[in-house]
Amino acid sequence: MWKLSGPLQNIDTFHAELTRIRHDLHAHPELGFDEHRTARLVADALRAWGVDEVHERIGKTGVVGVIRGGRALQPCPQDAPGLEPCVRAVALRADMDALPIHEDGDAPWRSQHGGRMHACGHDGHTTMLLGAARYLAATRAFAGTVHCIFQPGEEGLGGAKAMMDDGLFERFPSDWIFAMHNWPQLPAGSIGLAPGPMMAAADRITIRVLGSGGHGAHPDLAVDPVLVAAHIITAVQSIVSRNVDPVDDSVVSICAMQGGDLGAMSVIPRQVTLVGTVRSFKPQVQTLIEKRLTGIVHAIAQAFDASAELQYERVYPATINTPQAAHYAAEVAAELVGDAGVVRNLPPSMGAEDFAFMLRAVPGAYLRLGQGNGRFLHTSRYDFNDAVLPLGAALYARLAERVLAQPPVPML
Repeated sequence: MWKLSGPLQNIDTFHAELTRIRHDLHAHPELGFDEHRTARLVADALRAWGVDEVHERIGKTGVVGVIRGGRALQPCPQDAPGLEPCVRAVALRADMDALPIHEDGDAPWRSQHGGRMHACGHDGHTTMLLGAARYLAATRAFAGTVHCIFQPGEEGLGGAKAMMDDGLFERFPSDWIFAMHNWPQLPAGSIGLAPGPMMAAADRITIRVLGSGGHGAHPDLAVDPVLVAAHIITAVQSIVSRNVDPVDDSVVSICAMQGGDLGAMSVIPRQVTLVGTVRSFKPQVQTLIEKRLTGIVHAIAQAFDASAELQYERVYPATINTPQAAHYAAEVAAELVGDAGVVRNLPPSMGAEDFAFMLRAVPGAYLRLGQGNGRFLHTSRYDFNDAVLPLGAALYARLAERVLAQPPVPML
């Protein structure tokens, strides 16, 4: 079991307040780019706790808090070969949005809004970063600047990119950036990461098959798009098994099919639409899958005298940790929970995360904080484990303190 020590113990003193904030956020979930109440709560808390600057409406509903260290910057060492410029500013990111899921839980703080809930724990992420900001603003035991980024629209809407398009890193330049996500599959208080891939790239595929439709009793007079779609669904499963190198993780899933009328048992529809996703870690694998999908879709449609089109959208890139930043993050994690509590080579997930956009612009690392509550993310009875709130806040804060230590820490 972890136990905060030293100045970080101060975070334990406001655990109850963090829990209250988390429950309030959970009870009032807001979907992507509609986090107006959440953003106000965040901005008000940051101002109340003495954060130096609070900037709102970045990427629509994003908030950034700026905290300046209380220690003087020292010159970076320049005489050692191979050293990069020292880290002068660190960004810490948390996501704020909820999901369009109806909550089935019975906690007193369950969602007060039907059809939406914090089923992914972003209420906990926001609260932990607020806790870190409160601690850092009070102690300021670092040199340089910390940017606390509260991001909207992570759930499939690209809120990270929206903030970046709104000048996030031009306005708040950062040398390194860190984010974390709760992970029910890890024991509470354990921390996992890897010095490389953490999450897959997420692509959306839409396949429209066009036939001529007709009567189910006279299929010879029709071009049946349902039959064509069925062959496509089967054939695309050969792409990963027979085209992608077995050591490269990837997946193609057709997840939805729409065509015809369930009340019209004898009507062959004119069009069928398939929707699915492709997940991969390497750009060359992503390109290969897109090429093979295009060939299969068109060839099968042609074989049945139908036509088809494939729309391939590259939604999120892969989330790839910078090895140096991952190393520092692992050391900080071990400082808090001990070596036994840190998984340093956590297997990557085929899920996706728009923090990937930020990691493309700024070196950094994405971590997983174990919460071990048994219910997985994106389910209707999920709830965040409040016991790990102080640890998450301490992890955010110590990442900033450690990287912005004096004498300066070079980027090896």
